[in-house]
Amino acid sequence: MTVAIILHRVADYDAWRKVYDSVGDMQKDGGVTQESVHRMVDDPNNVLVIHHFGDVESARAFFGRDDLRDAMQRSGVQGEPRVELFD
Repeated sequence: MTVAIILHRVADYDAWRKVYDSVGDMQKDGGVTQESVHRMVDDPNNVLVIHHFGDVESARAFFGRDDLRDAMQRSGVQGEPRVELFD
């Protein structure tokens, strides 16, 4: 199992969350087996996402998807997200 930790800043959490919730099928197709979303207590537009994958190859392929990049852009992600993979 591989766990992906994604940390990014968003322009507006509510707008970001609408897009995030709309791409559940993309996550499932991309190998995400479990997910959770967390907001920083003192900065609600600082978001931590945790995704679980069956293996590291699936995780890397998911984060390389063009449709994921498009969704992140549409959702208001600011800058380049920090993505860390753990086994």
